[in-house]
Amino acid sequence: MEALIPIIIQVISGIVGGGVAGNLVKQAAMSLIPKLIAGGIGGIGGAELLSVLIGGAATGGMDMGSIIGNVGGGLVGGGILTSIVGMVLGAMKK
Repeated sequence: MEALIPIIIQVISGIVGGGVAGNLVKQAAMSLIPKLIAGGIGGIGGAELLSVLIGGAATGGMDMGSIIGNVGGGLVGGGILTSIVGMVLGAMKK
């Protein structure tokens, strides 16, 4: 169970980051379900990338540094992937 908690944190923070990015970037105008999916996937990817870049500290145990790393990486990763997906979907509509 303790191995799932960082992933849940990453997905939730990715969804939040994706929602914020979807509202800020007008090219990312898409419905709710693609925002949730892109944000969740981006949250996991962003937090894992952050953990690789800083030496694995972001996905350690349940200490405050790991939680902050998971949330920060999830927010940024979810926002970036949602923006990219939104721009691609927006370009496909034209």
